[in-house]
Amino acid sequence: MDLNQPVTQVKGIGEARAEELADLNIYTIEDLLLYFPYRYEDFQVKDLTELKHDEKATVEGKVHSEPSLRYYGRKKSRLTVKVLVGKYLVTAVFFNRAFLKKNFSIGQPVTITGKWDQHRLTITGQHVTFGHQEQDEKIEPVYSVKGDWTVKRVKNVVHQTVHQYVRYIEDILPEEKRQQYKLIERRQAVQWIHVPESHEHLKHARRYFVYEELLLFQLKMQWWRKQEKEKTDGKARAFDQAKLQAFIHSLPFPLTGAQQRVTDEILKDLSSPYRMNRLLQGDVGSGKTIVAAISMYASATAGMQSALMVPTEILAEQHYESLTDLFKEMDIQVELLTSSIKGKQRAEILKRVKEGEVDFLVGTHALIQGEVQFQNLGLVITDEQHRFGVNQRKVLREKGITPDVLFMTATPIPRTLAISAFGDMDVSTIDEMPAGRKPIETYWAKHGMLDRVLAFIQKELENGRQAYVICPLIEESDKMDFQNAVDVHAQLQQYFTDFNVGLMHGRLAVDEKEEMMTRFSKNDVQVLVSTTVVEVGVNVPNATVMVVYDAERFGLAQLHQLRGRVGRGDAQSYCILIADPKSDVGKERMQIMTETNDGFELSQRDLELRGPGDFFGKKQSGLPEFKVADLVHDYRALEFARQDAATMVNSDVFWKEDEYASLRNWLMSQVEHWEELD
Repeated sequence: MDLNQPVTQVKGIGEARAEELADLNIYTIEDLLLYFPYRYEDFQVKDLTELKHDEKATVEGKVHSEPSLRYYGRKKSRLTVKVLVGKYLVTAVFFNRAFLKKNFSIGQPVTITGKWDQHRLTITGQHVTFGHQEQDEKIEPVYSVKGDWTVKRVKNVVHQTVHQYVRYIEDILPEEKRQQYKLIERRQAVQWIHVPESHEHLKHARRYFVYEELLLFQLKMQWWRKQEKEKTDGKARAFDQAKLQAFIHSLPFPLTGAQQRVTDEILKDLSSPYRMNRLLQGDVGSGKTIVAAISMYASATAGMQSALMVPTEILAEQHYESLTDLFKEMDIQVELLTSSIKGKQRAEILKRVKEGEVDFLVGTHALIQGEVQFQNLGLVITDEQHRFGVNQRKVLREKGITPDVLFMTATPIPRTLAISAFGDMDVSTIDEMPAGRKPIETYWAKHGMLDRVLAFIQKELENGRQAYVICPLIEESDKMDFQNAVDVHAQLQQYFTDFNVGLMHGRLAVDEKEEMMTRFSKNDVQVLVSTTVVEVGVNVPNATVMVVYDAERFGLAQLHQLRGRVGRGDAQSYCILIADPKSDVGKERMQIMTETNDGFELSQRDLELRGPGDFFGKKQSGLPEFKVADLVHDYRALEFARQDAATMVNSDVFWKEDEYASLRNWLMSQVEHWEELD
């Protein structure tokens, strides 16, 4: 039976209804079978002792007293009634349901579904049935709807389809994998995810689809990775080991164990015949830049040019200066190319790059576009481009003549996200800080302590130091009363009369931002009031204080990035989070920030608090959207799926044996789809 037939084959679905289903992206019988509920209503009666506080639950009992009805406001009401549930007297509350009052009579059995308040022994009722509940439907699926569709209509259509076609569903997973992980058959999983008779059924259905979804996704990623690795257009770099080791030994500090490990991983890639496609992640200050410099020098000793792309002009200038200083005793030509460099100077640089006279070209990501032509570009390093998806990275790789590519990020990415968003890449991690680096001291202050905070900043300024002050908004908003940069700048100008207070935000032109950051880095400005535009960027070793207003507005990863703007010099640095969080999540964030400086631990906690969708920024993550799987809670399944997918695509068995035919056919259909998109 072909389940790719149109939905009009389903009993009761005509052309008009088929057009309505198209609004839900449902076109075939299979689409209907795989249109899963996004949550379930649990109408199974439970004992009060099993319930957790704030849990949605269903309880059964007898009406113990006459109901009480109170009106308040315009047309608002509160109906309360005492119900004896087992040996407990529970208060049931119904808002704006005054019409129910006449239905309650003492001694009558009732079943109530609602939110359970364990402390007050109260249930806020959402559904109520009078008399003993029929136990046929304990778990009710809830489907997402659009337009004229109701949950009930969708449920009826889907359940009709399941009833009619579930027996034709064939397994896509090989029997060996189902046995290994004790998974039910696919048709049983579809049946139970739509019509679960128990929580056990639901658990088994979910286990099946979590693994299937993650395996299919990882098959695509591992296939992509295999294609990249097998491309013969890569080139082994025959770099000079003696020169490279001499350079490493000449550095003013020894490499940390982690720096040495990731350097070895990168050099191994450079010397292989395949193109490098690697993500280097490490906390702020962990020493990614020196690893990049070693990699570029290795490429130079092999006669290849390198490009280093960074997000801002001022950061490009800083990298240019540090590389120039690092290689001043050596025959290495470093050049800077930004939009500020124009005319004859620009033409001369472009000419030297094209003729191969420039070894390292540093600039913003416009480097490898249009007019910039390299003679022999061998290595492209991009900094803080973790928001790129797979296809964007593919475009980037194709800009040069088969260069090796290294992406760097100071946003520590939890492993579950790294192997999802970057499954087509190898990942290197610097998880060790250089010796002697002083941890940044982090404090949580309430708004009422602002005077003490300002006095502390004053003291640091008098000692010749500088400070950042970060605000969530640019200008005052009627909707939000969070501190804003314009007002705070005005206040601090009044307070710090002996010092220059600068203002920077996203609405300034690029050159205005660059000018302000330059003034701050040169200590012409001592206090920089800013929105989060400083999150990625400048290195000011003299700045020792980072103050964040309304810190509960920011995620942990962002707060950690902001904190990383200080602590770059020899002096002790401080981060002060000003916040009066109302929510438990806000309080937890503040506590976590004061407890640890470990970016990887913070990123994992941030993932748990906020979920994967918000980690990179909405719609920029390159992360897949799963119907059933959850990247936070199903991380172990993701690991297994990744290992299994890698083994499959790299084995002859997968490409030849019949038991893998379904997976093979599915993967090839995806490949054809990609090729059409290209």
